[in-house]
Amino acid sequence: MPHYYMFHKPFGCVTARRDDRYPTVMDYFKELHNDRLSPVGRLDRETTGLLLITDDGPLAHELLSPKKHVDKTYYAKVSGKVTEEDRQAFAEGLDIGDDKPTLPAELTILETTEKEPGIFESRIRITICEGRFHQIKRMFEKVGKTVVYLKRLSMGSLELDPALPKGSARLLTQKEKAALGIADAETQKGK
Repeated sequence: MPHYYMFHKPFGCVTARRDDRYPTVMDYFKELHNDRLSPVGRLDRETTGLLLITDDGPLAHELLSPKKHVDKTYYAKVSGKVTEEDRQAFAEGLDIGDDKPTLPAELTILETTEKEPGIFESRIRITICEGRFHQIKRMFEKVGKTVVYLKRLSMGSLELDPALPKGSARLLTQKEKAALGIADAETQKGK
């Protein structure tokens, strides 16, 4: 029977099974002695937040398939004043140097503060439906701003449990599994 874990990825570890330089997210699962567990998708070393860890390959493929365009929502702190023009540019898609522009992204400006005269920091929420390399950071660089903090809040229907501490994991609830389309083994027996 497959296993499904919600993991709150901390800063400083890489989303990989093994790495010679940095700790990996899978180091947090060593005591389970399950070599089939893998992270679904990637968060870079500096990004925190929601990761699904599972040994269900078909589900991982379903969530990661570029054809599916699964929404992923992030919270970020951005150096600079994020504007309505930036929001519109994200909604139209940006050329970040890949073969084609990004698909439209939903950018919400939560708050902008002036740290020092003329020095701004913005807090935003962004939803993308792709998973390109450093995509959000590259999108903000395109509009002349720098992401200084990035945290994934959700992936598809799965939302990060706010009570789950960084570096901790828990099994998905029945409700979370059902929202992802995962049938419970007990439910399947009754069919």
